[in-house]
Amino acid sequence: MLSTMQDFPLTITSILRHGTGVFGTAEVSTWTGDGARRRSYAEVGERAARLAGALRALGVDADQRVATFMWNNAEHLEAYLAIPAMGAVLHTLNLRLSADQLVYIADHAEDHVLLVDGSLVPLLAPILPNMKTVRHVVVVGAGDAAPLAGSGKELHSYEDLLAAAPAAFDWPEIDERQAAAMCYTSGTTGDPKGVVYSHRSAYLHSMAACTGNMFGLHTGDRVLPVVPMFHANAWGLPYAAVMAGASLVMPDRFLQAEPLARIIETERPTIAGAVPTIWSDLLRHVREHGTDLSSLRLVPCGGSAVPESLMRAFDELGVLIVQAWGMTETSPVATVAHAPAGTAGEDAWRYVVTQGRVVAGLEIRIVGDGDTVLPSDGVAVGEVEIRGPWITGAYHRGADPDRFHDGWLRTGDVGRLSPDGYLVLTDRAKDVIKSGGEWISSVELENHLMAHPDVLEAAVVGVPDDRWQERPLASVVLAPGARVTAAQLKAFLADRVPHWQLPERWAFVESVPKTSVGKFSKITLRRRYHDGELTVERVD
Repeated sequence: MLSTMQDFPLTITSILRHGTGVFGTAEVSTWTGDGARRRSYAEVGERAARLAGALRALGVDADQRVATFMWNNAEHLEAYLAIPAMGAVLHTLNLRLSADQLVYIADHAEDHVLLVDGSLVPLLAPILPNMKTVRHVVVVGAGDAAPLAGSGKELHSYEDLLAAAPAAFDWPEIDERQAAAMCYTSGTTGDPKGVVYSHRSAYLHSMAACTGNMFGLHTGDRVLPVVPMFHANAWGLPYAAVMAGASLVMPDRFLQAEPLARIIETERPTIAGAVPTIWSDLLRHVREHGTDLSSLRLVPCGGSAVPESLMRAFDELGVLIVQAWGMTETSPVATVAHAPAGTAGEDAWRYVVTQGRVVAGLEIRIVGDGDTVLPSDGVAVGEVEIRGPWITGAYHRGADPDRFHDGWLRTGDVGRLSPDGYLVLTDRAKDVIKSGGEWISSVELENHLMAHPDVLEAAVVGVPDDRWQERPLASVVLAPGARVTAAQLKAFLADRVPHWQLPERWAFVESVPKTSVGKFSKITLRRRYHDGELTVERVD
């Protein structure tokens, strides 16, 4: 076979060299609460080299796992670049997981070194002695490291290590299929499962993010990843921004509506990514206090279904929310909901409220009983399966092998595909409600409820029913001062869904419980219902 192309590996090292070299004047700003501290990409590149040298001195000389327990900031970006580029594996620890799950994940991944933000030392200290494989702990930024003493680990200062390391590092040649990073699923059922990303998968996902059919990142952008860097690599935004030469705006630990509003007004990001609950909180703040959001050209939103009412509310403010779908196993972005060319107004809304079209490079299908591939006719409903160069082919150490078959990943999401490729998810397989032999989409009920002006949040789960097997329970958070009743909400729904789908059981709650990545924790709602912790009103 004739071949004239150079066999050049697709690696994070390439992203590091390109972004910090060609775009060395771009910057990463980290919010401090009062303002931002700034660092050029060229400085990030030098500090990444120093970090690699320091880690090498601590014994990281192969594919050892180096964990991070950190917020979104410049130092975390340095770790994102240095650890994979030196041939080791970046392992982002989700600081919102339980203590038991964090210990399990660190041991399962065999983390060797752990970088911890100084502000998170009190959270790490009680569990650090139980992390058997961790040998070194590096404290990043200000904070009292004293609580970590006596853990049996060697303690280091991040800045001291970098100051003692050389300003250059001989980056090794890396096979693009080598592991670069790993992230664990949130573990809502069973133990969290490890997803290992290769250099090739990270590189190709970053390139896709720079295309117009995903996010269209370019050197003129300022990217605000509100989504945590420990959550599926912040949706790939850090790597894509460095690749494109787009500056990064890091929120650090300031993730509430008020500081986010100040960050947006002060730092003027053009792209900002976060889960719907973050944008709902920001929307309430904007309505109460006013905020200049005019810098935002695109807001990728995902992690759970984005309510149409939320998208329309931001559209009235001149902000375009683009719904994206994916999961830890898909690196994570797999589909993006841009309207087709030539559509406008209400015609365009029919498309942007879906999960969108699959990104180039990936393939998607709907599968029914017996692994039968169903038609993409916009009617047939089945489990979504996906494959492609940034889709995991197996979990770390072979966990849950039934999720994979014939080269496809079973996502656990249920939905339908239109003839022109738009995906509409109706539910998670574990959350869809089967009532009297008919399926009810909890997501559809939630979106309709959250369109009511007096409803801030709504989560719907299936609960046991003597007659129908399962019926929907709606848990609702009302807006401050609202007095709407369950009967009124049911009447509101009656104009939008078939009568037999209307919930009889209603609970008004102060807040909907959330998972570690900001999704509604439906397993917690089911448990609270089973244990009698919810005050449930029946409207028959």
